[in-house]
Amino acid sequence: MLLQTVRPNIVQAIRAYRVEDLMQAADGVGQHFLYANLSAAQTKQDVLERIAESFLFPAHFGKNLDALYDCMTDLVHKAGAQPGFVVVLEQLPDNPRFDREAREQLLDVFRDAADFWAERRIPFRCFYSFQ
Repeated sequence: MLLQTVRPNIVQAIRAYRVEDLMQAADGVGQHFLYANLSAAQTKQDVLERIAESFLFPAHFGKNLDALYDCMTDLVHKAGAQPGFVVVLEQLPDNPRFDREAREQLLDVFRDAADFWAERRIPFRCFYSFQ
């Protein structure tokens, strides 16, 4: 029920949603739930490494934004039919080493992934919060 109130292909602040509720909602409709707690990350490299670990990316993950996009789209798309995605990026850093521009670049990758999946009529919802 919770996911019916959220557009199917969007990247938005988590605001009133709780991580547990999003996880249960994804499970309830059979969608992938991808979660990364980024509270210990301080730099772009830290953020990418934590996402790669949390999302179980392959060892050859390039730890850059292009590689992140490839893992969120092509790699998964080639794995077969997908039911949809609920992604949570919790506690994105907010410091001089990961500033607003870096956060927007990262979120743009997830917006592009949402567009990629929208073209295939597969829901991709990404929620984020800041430290």
